Amino acid sequence: MFAKEVYQERRNKLKSVIGEGIILLPGNEESGMNYRDNTYHFRQDSCFLYFTGISRPGLCLVIDLDNDQEILFGDELTVDDIIWTGALETIEAQAEKAGIAFTRKKTEVINALAGNRKVHFLPVYRAETSMKLIDWGQTGQPSVELIKAIVAQRSIKSEQEIQEIEKAVATSVLMQLKAQEIARPGMTEYEVSAQLQAVAVAHGGQLSFPSILTVHGEILHNHASKTVLKEGQMVLCDCGAENEMCYAGDLTRTFPVGKSFTSLQQDVYSIVLNAQLKAAEALKPGILYKDVHLLACEHLVLGLSDLGLMKGDPKQAVAEGAHTLFFQCGLGHMMGLDIHDMENLGEEYVGYTAELKKSKEFGLKSLRLGRALEPGFVVTVEPGLYFIPVLIDSWSAERKHAEFINYEKVKQFRDFGGIRIEDDYVITTTGSRLLGPPLIKTLDEVHANR
Repeated sequence: MFAKEVYQERRNKLKSVIGEGIILLPGNEESGMNYRDNTYHFRQDSCFLYFTGISRPGLCLVIDLDNDQEILFGDELTVDDIIWTGALETIEAQAEKAGIAFTRKKTEVINALAGNRKVHFLPVYRAETSMKLIDWGQTGQPSVELIKAIVAQRSIKSEQEIQEIEKAVATSVLMQLKAQEIARPGMTEYEVSAQLQAVAVAHGGQLSFPSILTVHGEILHNHASKTVLKEGQMVLCDCGAENEMCYAGDLTRTFPVGKSFTSLQQDVYSIVLNAQLKAAEALKPGILYKDVHLLACEHLVLGLSDLGLMKGDPKQAVAEGAHTLFFQCGLGHMMGLDIHDMENLGEEYVGYTAELKKSKEFGLKSLRLGRALEPGFVVTVEPGLYFIPVLIDSWSAERKHAEFINYEKVKQFRDFGGIRIEDDYVITTTGSRLLGPPLIKTLDEVHANR
């Protein structure tokens, strides 16, 4: 936990924006994998964690704005519980560390919500939380007022938060280096992926998301399988650690299974790396992240044109979406306590504004962040090139964007795979700063590490 003053200040700021009624922030419960007592790894709700710092199941925070009271609800361990878990800090002690004055039994939450007052709660992403809200008589819609207030707060990372994110990124760097150290022909993807989780856990945390480790990099979120690595293939490794404070890191590297990329793989890798560097250079306060995305797309088109896969004016090609045959997703996302920060609150509030709406077009509809950047934002930058056979065949059959795409050349890349490169940045008052220790990514560095 941070010092209790941090959580008090966060709650006070939230209270000053909402003003009246009740703010209801349920924490997460334990959740059984295949029966009740065999639970998934417990992960606290990020908003509950942000405002309390308490990572413990079965809690609920009620902020009574009208009576200026903050109450933490939960049940203390019984002797039967302690037999299995050992003695833990009392809820009262944890509440004191968070600067919360009052504690009550969990069954008393419904009493705190009684009366004809507005109850502000957030969108729900777990079934057990939905059931709790129903039990407490909260069957209305999530509070847009509360969503917007929390997004405004959590989007700007404090220096303490940035330090925690850097710890997570540093562990993520070690995970990436481990993948490059051990991945060799004859190993399975499973064998490599297992070592990534070992690194995260050994450094006191967990995975911030299930690792993407695959020789089929054209599949955007392809998790490890029993596939055996072979000479001449590339490994796309997109992984991250969550540190003990639950802040996330997220890095992607693509490297050869053998000692070096093929000549063609080097050419495509260089295109992606150039786009990543150009996009990172453009990060600064005030710029629309959507424009950074489009800039990266234009550099991808320039590189693909040099290879003979595309043609025509790069800006026009991007404007008409021709590049999405090769780059189907967004350039990056916000990152913090969530790997896609606050995604459960709604991308229309986190990544966009009332004036800047999310596009419904192929490619742009997958851009999670479009709004203007501000100092304190933490973002990822992750361009890629993905050669998806079914998409190539579909577009080729209808000659889609044929004025920009050389389909005869593209067909030669049906089995190429995919390449992605990703780093994490914090927006500063003058530009941006790379988070965590630099991770090798030039061709010379990658080859030297094989």
